[in-house]
Amino acid sequence: MNTHTLPAPHRPHYSIDILQEEARQLVDRGAISRQQPIYILCDYIPAREWVCVESELERFEYLLRDRIGDLIGSEDWDND
Repeated sequence: MNTHTLPAPHRPHYSIDILQEEARQLVDRGAISRQQPIYILCDYIPAREWVCVESELERFEYLLRDRIGDLIGSEDWDND
């Protein structure tokens, strides 16, 4: 008996580091602000991957209503 199975679709892994970097880039571009809730990221992450994102945020005890600023932490300023 020969069974063929389709390969599992590749699902990108959204680590907390990747989520923080994505959020930081969106803030730097002015697309979102540090005061907006974390759930604003769902506008920038495909819906089919959002469950993975939520799981990762929960793992690090972030709530969707927490602010983006809480996720990305403090900003580093270079002295001129």
